[in-house]
Amino acid sequence: MARQPAVKGRRKVKHGAGEAKSGSDQVQSLARALSLINRIAEAPDDGATLTELAQQVGLPPSTAHRLLLTLEQERYVRFNHDRRIWTIGVQAFVTGCGFIKTRSLAALARPHLRRLMEDCGETVNLAIEDQGEAVYLAQVECRQMMRVFARPGSRVPMHCSAVGKAIFSATSDKAIAKILHRHGMPRITPKTITTPSALRAELEKIRAQGYALDDEEHAVGLRCIAAPIFDETGDVIAAVSASGPMARIEEDRIAPLGRMVAESARAISFEMGASASQFSKARKA
Repeated sequence: MARQPAVKGRRKVKHGAGEAKSGSDQVQSLARALSLINRIAEAPDDGATLTELAQQVGLPPSTAHRLLLTLEQERYVRFNHDRRIWTIGVQAFVTGCGFIKTRSLAALARPHLRRLMEDCGETVNLAIEDQGEAVYLAQVECRQMMRVFARPGSRVPMHCSAVGKAIFSATSDKAIAKILHRHGMPRITPKTITTPSALRAELEKIRAQGYALDDEEHAVGLRCIAAPIFDETGDVIAAVSASGPMARIEEDRIAPLGRMVAESARAISFEMGASASQFSKARKA
């Protein structure tokens, strides 16, 4: 009599362990399948062979092939018989379009803007390039008595603003030349960069350190630090900045603040769909 409940108890434990193992296997298979999709999407030639994919995700070719066949049935991937490579399928595009429909740069960026303001204690801005000028989309004001105000919708020149130079740092030379030809490089303060050669040198510095600095180039007594934001294709789409009076943003604060702004730009880029590899390639471009 005493042994029967014990036997039933052991059977229940054994059954539960099997269910847990089954669930774990399903999660593992899902993670592996998603890894395969990601590797195909990142392939330099828009596709990859079975051998390449198996090596990249660390799976036996037979396991990778079984997962790929399942993904192919659901149209997330497809097999090119002529080139013997796996490419992204139409369903992956449809899924991505669902993200794009609900994506709003300002909405996705705002929590990061507020967090950056809290961390650095300065006013934070979000800006894009439009018709060769930087346009502010959003701002989170700091709590300091003396602070910078940039009304959303206001415009500033690209060559002498931190947000403009940050965007320029990830823009092609041809596109930059076109903008400079249209708008010129007018001197706004004694520190404004006014020659293309000086601007090119500045952009090289920005690419190396990861952030741009407006050191009284647009307004006397103000400093602004900005970093570029990228989308899922690796293209620059905006910039985030922190700005304040020189009395608070002294020389020894520039580098630490630059790292904070760059990290915020990176976080917003990921929200917009950029991957780590795309972000790295865009930074080097």
